Amino acid sequence: MNDPLAARIRPAQLSDVVGQRHLLAPGKPLYNLIESGNIPNLIFYGPSGTGKTTVASIIAKKTNRALRRLNGTNASTKDIKDIVSELDTFETVNGVLLYLDEIQYFNKRQQQSLLEYIENGKITLIASTTENPYFYIYPAVLSRSTVFEFKSVDWQDVVPAVKRGFRILGEENGVKVTADDDALEKIARGCSGDVRKALNSAENCFYVTPAENGEKHITLETAAQLTQSSSVKYDREGDEHYDIISAYQKSMRGSDPNAALHYLARLLEAGDLPSACRRLLVCACEDVGLAYPQIIPIVKAAVDTAMAVGLPEARIPLADAVILVALSPKSNAGEAAIDAAMADVEKGNYGAIPRALQNKHYDGEDAAVKGQFYLYPHNFDNNWVKQQYLPDEIKNARYYIPGKNKNEQAFKAYWDKIKGGK
Repeated sequence: MNDPLAARIRPAQLSDVVGQRHLLAPGKPLYNLIESGNIPNLIFYGPSGTGKTTVASIIAKKTNRALRRLNGTNASTKDIKDIVSELDTFETVNGVLLYLDEIQYFNKRQQQSLLEYIENGKITLIASTTENPYFYIYPAVLSRSTVFEFKSVDWQDVVPAVKRGFRILGEENGVKVTADDDALEKIARGCSGDVRKALNSAENCFYVTPAENGEKHITLETAAQLTQSSSVKYDREGDEHYDIISAYQKSMRGSDPNAALHYLARLLEAGDLPSACRRLLVCACEDVGLAYPQIIPIVKAAVDTAMAVGLPEARIPLADAVILVALSPKSNAGEAAIDAAMADVEKGNYGAIPRALQNKHYDGEDAAVKGQFYLYPHNFDNNWVKQQYLPDEIKNARYYIPGKNKNEQAFKAYWDKIKGGK
């Protein structure tokens, strides 16, 4: 009874696992692998509470290998050596199935220490991670494993698990448990696809609800009080963080203010004001840019205001700025131009600065032609005169190509007129 509800009602067969039908429905690759009993090295990648540990436990029961568990947050190289020392003993005659949770916390040397044994089959590795394995897992381990991605569970699929949890709690405590439909929905939605979190909330709701005549009734009010702080799944160092800020900027770039406000709300609910502000400034420069250059100081002022007043009031100037960026005309011509220029510099495509532009007013004795010959534009009509500014090696390079928006086309028309085709 001391174990959390999620551990007490952990499914014992694949058909009881919540969600993950793309992996576990009959006929799907992972389902077929498990049913075959021929288990390769596996890596389960996905958010917390989506069934990775549950599926690993089911796999362990279907094999006749000795099950060993380690957690990357606290396991050491010595723990691995201890498991290795058990190989080829009476207890591990058929080998070891090692379930390594949070493998991303293992360093390269710790992961390398497993290579020999997972390759010769004496250890079958099932590793789980909440981070992208292609970034966090040593390539040699990754190449010897099959990766399956677990996804956040839809709230509709969480509801049956919550009902089952209440039923088990009632049976354990000798009371009948009922719950309002909207309370079940609140708990299921509030877990953000994390079934473990939903069951923890359900257990809390059960214990704070008093029994009357041998019955406990879970109301929406109780569910709201105990799930409100669990509504946002967010880790500033994890994939969820980068997914949200990516969706935030892409929604502004795509001129969808509703989606942009949604992702802004998720950032603010998680208290990540700096990321919301930084990405907003980047988007104003990168995606609107020269199509509406006045937007940059406007957004900067909104960000300064937000940082000055803090949350929750910061949401107001940021919402204004996000809507403005989303609905403004777009141009990435400035970003494309500097990227092209930097690419040339990185490749070494540059030469001596033209003599006319150098910061000196004398020539050495070796100069074939003496004199700076700089033409001061303000001494000419329209404050412009044709002269070479780029080094000889790239004198014809063109980095900036005007966008097709009204603003940049007006600039282009003006300069075409001034330069007169020169």
